[in-house]
Amino acid sequence: MMRIAPLADVKARLRAYVDECGAEGPIVITRNGKAVAVLLTPYDDDDLERLMLGRSPRFQALLNRSRHSIQEEKGLSEKEFWEGVRSRAQEGKDAPAKRRRTKRST
Repeated sequence: MMRIAPLADVKARLRAYVDECGAEGPIVITRNGKAVAVLLTPYDDDDLERLMLGRSPRFQALLNRSRHSIQEEKGLSEKEFWEGVRSRAQEGKDAPAKRRRTKRST
């Protein structure tokens, strides 16, 4: 069973909720009775990456373009899809370094 907790209580006892989440599973955080967040512990780095990708607008757009192409029988191969994901992830990792170099050179 998933635990539900009000935001005010989570704010007051965050450390306890983090510990509880690790031991007992996800906690739905509510504000005025409506779910606003979920506190959960990722199993490992791969799980964290999957969670982040699942909420990424850019990744979802890539998936939607792929689905559209498949429907038009112009789909990406699995290899092409994952190459695109890796390429975009690398672009995101390279961007802060480029900004730092640009700041230093000005």
